[in-house]
Amino acid sequence: MRKITVLSMITLDGVMQAPGGPEEDTSGSFKYGGWTEPYGDEIYGQAVQDELKPADYLLGRKTFEIWEDYWPHHADFWTGINEGTKYVLSKTRKKTAWKNTIFIQSVADIKKLKNSTGSDLQVWGSSELIQLLLQNDLADELKIKIHPLTLGHGKKLFDNGTIPASFELIDSIITSTGVIMVHYKRAGKVKTGLVEV
Repeated sequence: MRKITVLSMITLDGVMQAPGGPEEDTSGSFKYGGWTEPYGDEIYGQAVQDELKPADYLLGRKTFEIWEDYWPHHADFWTGINEGTKYVLSKTRKKTAWKNTIFIQSVADIKKLKNSTGSDLQVWGSSELIQLLLQNDLADELKIKIHPLTLGHGKKLFDNGTIPASFELIDSIITSTGVIMVHYKRAGKVKTGLVEV
């Protein structure tokens, strides 16, 4: 069975939209793209480098389309991205020139992929896909970088439909710029008083 790990950069109010740059994702009139830039330091940079090691990827269509135009031409920074298999959840896309890409269409396809043999899967960006994973209890681990700012609106990591779930802290680091980096793994059901949900 393959593990699915969600990697996300969020604000204190849970916004995950367009952390990398102003034009990354402007949907919903979002104008704060690139909000992570002031928070980089050596610890943050090393954590990102560790996450860029070769893997397979599970991506939503929108994130894939942003990456598809960029990463094939910038593989010197992220060598594993072109070699790793990219599984893209899309009902509209069927093909691409980007090698090692497979399109899938449903939660059933994700479950089949998760139960197959192969490398673990990383989920980057892909807010709608993450919602689907959390609604269907398919996320095994969360690696979240919580940045010390609020944006008020934008796509959120946790939104409507997330099921009650318990996670165990594996690791945490605080950077010199106040970013809290946490690594959680799925731990089971939520216990509230005498009731388990």
